[in-house]
Amino acid sequence: MLALANPEAPGEALATWSVGQRDAALLAMRERIFGPQLKGLASCPQCGEALEMQFAVADILASARPDQPATLCLAMEGCRVTFRLPNAGDVAALAGAKGQPEPGRWLLERCIIEAWREDAPCAVVNLPDKLLEAMTAAMAEADPQAEVELLLRCLMCGNQWLAPFDVVSFLWREIDAWAARVLREVHQLASVYGWSERDILALSPWRRRYYLELIAK
Repeated sequence: MLALANPEAPGEALATWSVGQRDAALLAMRERIFGPQLKGLASCPQCGEALEMQFAVADILASARPDQPATLCLAMEGCRVTFRLPNAGDVAALAGAKGQPEPGRWLLERCIIEAWREDAPCAVVNLPDKLLEAMTAAMAEADPQAEVELLLRCLMCGNQWLAPFDVVSFLWREIDAWAARVLREVHQLASVYGWSERDILALSPWRRRYYLELIAK
């Protein structure tokens, strides 16, 4: 999807985009295809009530950071670490790394460039948990678009919670639903009029809808 959103960019370059850059590009493509409004469903974790939510792409866009650093550094508890932001390639690799017991830690370790303890090289597994937590916070601050959360409130029980929003899975479900809808339209029109798939897809969406309305009458 990222390659489709940015056809001029080579694939190897897209893999180095930060997660926030990737998500911003996918949101821009989503707005071009389906419009600025997003609709979805969520379930209250307290009472199980289904909630409908609606918001705009602009509501979840973080301010772009032109000075986004290539690397970050932290020092804590006698350790210091140099690391980079997670990128699209890291997330793709994480999806293919089956059976990882701690995927979040695995991703953090992948982003570490070098680690030191008391001026000597240090194995990543020996870094203190507090330092890894600070790394996570520093990454979120440097790339705010990478982690979008929606504040939701259940009208039935009044519960409020933060729900993570994953543009990749959301957009993929939308595209999948759109493709299924178009195929149903092609099937209906081909069954009634005998037109080829190519001819039907060459019609504008509003003309297809008009013919489908005639069939339904």
